[in-house]
Amino acid sequence: MTEQSRTEFELDNLRALMSRMAGAEKHGPAASSTLDALWVLYDRVLRVDPARADDRSRDRFLLSKGHGPMAYYAVLAAKGFIAPELLDGFGRYDSPLGHHPDRLLIPGVEIGSGSLGHGLPLGVGTALGLRAQGLTDPAVWVLIGDAELDEGSNHEALAYAGAAGLDRLHTVVIDNQSATHGWSGGIASRFAAAGWSAVTVDGRDHEALFDAFTEPHRGRPHAVVAVVEPKN
Repeated sequence: MTEQSRTEFELDNLRALMSRMAGAEKHGPAASSTLDALWVLYDRVLRVDPARADDRSRDRFLLSKGHGPMAYYAVLAAKGFIAPELLDGFGRYDSPLGHHPDRLLIPGVEIGSGSLGHGLPLGVGTALGLRAQGLTDPAVWVLIGDAELDEGSNHEALAYAGAAGLDRLHTVVIDNQSATHGWSGGIASRFAAAGWSAVTVDGRDHEALFDAFTEPHRGRPHAVVAVVEPKN
């Protein structure tokens, strides 16, 4: 099987898992825009194990772009964190799979998402907390949407992270051109100006995503801007 065929096979399986979630979800494009980045992270980058979801040495993944979590749930099911059968009850009153992930109900979920703009500050705090405990190996990954950069909390967080040299902190920005504001040079330039390593890639290209996720960035936090066209 070629790499392209393998990728198509994986995506077909993930879309089949997503199709099981038939609740009243209002953010389908938000879910599909994150699918490729989430899969590459969980399949090839993150050091996480459903059998040891609370291992202190695990990498931490924080989903700030928590509205439209269907892709996230599909990836967690594909990787064994939750049973695929749970997807059928998505959004129901008695289901653990709500319209925002709940860290108290779903194994492997690190934060309960809600108001946009909270994920990156929480990621900074997580990286600082791990550093204070002497846990310098675990990586912290935060996935945000480009519109979250309209929130001042994110700019405070990225400014602090650059100045503090939080090199175990990584941010994936899903850029589907929904932000109110912009910067000359694009989103990556905003991170670079604050002392981050930053790169922009095609958010549907798995090899480009993997290369960007694993790019060396010694002494600096790292941002990957994944540009996508939303798919309904």
